[in-house]
Amino acid sequence: AGGLGLGGLLGRGEGAAHRGRPAPGVGGPARVPAGKGAEAAEDAEDAEDAWDDGLIARRVNETSGGAEPHTAASAYSATSAPSLCAGLEGRASGGAQAVTPLAYDGPLRSRLDALRELVGLSRTRLDSRTLAEAGRVLDEAAARRRLSGQHTVVALAGATGSGKSQLFNALAGVNISETGVRRPTTSAPIACSWSDGAATLLDRLGIPGRLRRRPVQQPGTDAQLRGLVLVDLPDHDSAAVQHREQVDRVLALVDAVIWVVDPEKYADAVLHERYLRPLAGHAEVTFVVLNQVDRLPGEAAEQVLDDLRRLLDEDGIALGEYGEPGATVLALSALTGDGVGELREVLGQFVAGREAPARRIAADVDAAAGRLRSVYVTGRRTGLSEEAREEFADRLADAVGATAAGEAAERAWLRNANRACGTPWLRLWRWYHDRREPPTGRLPLRSQADEEATARQRVEQAVRTVADRASTGLPVPWAQAVREAAVRGAQGLPEALDELAARSGLPPGRPPRPGWWPMAVLAQASMTLLQVVGGLWLLGQIAGVLSPNLGVPVLLMLSGIVGGPLIEWSCRMAARGPARRYGQEAERRLRETSAGCGRARVLDPLAAELLRYREVREQYGRVTGAGSPVRVAEFSTGGG
Repeated sequence: AGGLGLGGLLGRGEGAAHRGRPAPGVGGPARVPAGKGAEAAEDAEDAEDAWDDGLIARRVNETSGGAEPHTAASAYSATSAPSLCAGLEGRASGGAQAVTPLAYDGPLRSRLDALRELVGLSRTRLDSRTLAEAGRVLDEAAARRRLSGQHTVVALAGATGSGKSQLFNALAGVNISETGVRRPTTSAPIACSWSDGAATLLDRLGIPGRLRRRPVQQPGTDAQLRGLVLVDLPDHDSAAVQHREQVDRVLALVDAVIWVVDPEKYADAVLHERYLRPLAGHAEVTFVVLNQVDRLPGEAAEQVLDDLRRLLDEDGIALGEYGEPGATVLALSALTGDGVGELREVLGQFVAGREAPARRIAADVDAAAGRLRSVYVTGRRTGLSEEAREEFADRLADAVGATAAGEAAERAWLRNANRACGTPWLRLWRWYHDRREPPTGRLPLRSQADEEATARQRVEQAVRTVADRASTGLPVPWAQAVREAAVRGAQGLPEALDELAARSGLPPGRPPRPGWWPMAVLAQASMTLLQVVGGLWLLGQIAGVLSPNLGVPVLLMLSGIVGGPLIEWSCRMAARGPARRYGQEAERRLRETSAGCGRARVLDPLAAELLRYREVREQYGRVTGAGSPVRVAEFSTGGG
């Protein structure tokens, strides 16, 4: 089979491979279809040059000793060689076939759009390394969408000696990939395409034209695997670092992967910990093939296969059993061909569904979302409660002295009332007492600098407290962004509060008086007048100017003496309500002023950060496909 496949397909000697001339039996005229002329001959010659990789051709010729290939093989070469290179499909017929690009369904497009929006919203909050995987998934999804949707790229991966190259040749029906005792045998990815139009896919994988093949033309097999692009990878445990790098690079780009394991290395820790376990979410595009079962006696193959399934289950890989989606696990022997037909049938159904590329992208999106979960989801309720906002407003009001200002306004109102409604003699005595009595000095007076320092500390403490409340329950990056927004807003906040408090404080001059105050002043003046009249009347009687009559002047004096304090007490009682309302109004103005300043400088930036986090949480829910409402507290920035 090897001589027939490679000898007949390549059919060129070592010297011909190097000189670019046709070997005997594969001459130029024999490979040019009739009626095509010189142009077809030139295309056929280009196809030969692109197909020839030199190395395999020389080894086949050395094995055959340079003998003339079999007649049937020569006939197959003459008719099929122009289309052997997957990178030059359609050139033998003189034109390139149209390639239908891949189309994603609605849910996957929505998830990709949400992931793109999520990355855009998070660029200023998360570092580039955190978003690197999501960006790579978006780039690869866009790149794969522009390529063929009629092909499915499947990689054959495995450890050294697992027989993946032998399985590759068995599926292709020709010895395309080298097999042998020397390790590693496969040094570069080799691709085999069962249909035309896969050139751009292989260009994306970085597989050169000399390593692109076509299988032996078998009508039944070609129809069954039409659309399959099979890639034989180097050993993932190769001693050559560049081989492992190529494996990792190609595995990130293919639509599906067939892991080929053997009875000796199926439980290898490197395979499970480095590849299978991290790719557990890609179970629907994963095949695990236990090769070389012909080496196992009796029921040992079933026992090894059961143990392999157990290990895959421990890796978190869902197994596609009983009609459920998941990885496909098979046992076969590439050497004897036992089970290869079953794998070919399963692959045919898998490729015919044309769903592998979208499933691979969806699994990549799931993996990226899983890595980002810790920076978007904490499982705790987040936001800033109404209680926390009110506490922040109270702290700012306390910092500007709103309560003290209200009490001072109330006392000022009452003092003004006493000036208007108090008895003249009492006011005169209080004035004299205030002039004569110095401050006692028992309560030390605080300097303005001390008051400013204390107010600044209260403002800073209020900002720290509200920032901690707002960041509680947020992931670390978003909590840090909330705290930074609060710190930025706190800059200059004490000075702004002082300025607004000065403008919103009590108006200069005396507090306003109610309408009944003139009546009280008139009544108090009447009481004073009664005292004066009564006193003068008594003095006139004593001096003999007036006739003696003690009853009337005494009554007048007593009325003025008792009525004055009574009016003053009544006015004081009546003034308590207006004075309290006046003080409350002054306190309310300061509270509203301080709250408005704090809202504009601190709460609004915090609200913006929380709303941004709510938006990214909603986008993250769309990425994961959850679509559930995000538990972020509504943050109102309105006044009041």
